Amino acid sequence: MPKYLIEAAYTAEGIRGLHKDKAAGRKQAVIKAVESLEGKVESFYFAFGERDVVVITELPDAASAAALSLAASASGLVRCKVTALLSVEETDRALGKKLTYRAPGA
Repeated sequence: MPKYLIEAAYTAEGIRGLHKDKAAGRKQAVIKAVESLEGKVESFYFAFGERDVVVITELPDAASAAALSLAASASGLVRCKVTALLSVEETDRALGKKLTYRAPGA
């Protein structure tokens, strides 16, 4: 199943909600949302800096990852960034593909 890195940043109102729900409550909410998409949370961390939450998930497809990101962002309390993750084997397969490409201006 494809893996995705989800990075989230709370708005000020979202941080107030975090205080109310507590970290464990937000983690469970994310797990429930991911599982409703037939996915799995591999790891979940809170962070400080540019991102408040970092999650690695397994989701069936990119549409599921987008659905999760859009639902969270639509709340207005969190902004999400989703990155598709590739395994070493997938990256090696990509490196082995033959294609024709012309660099800009070349």
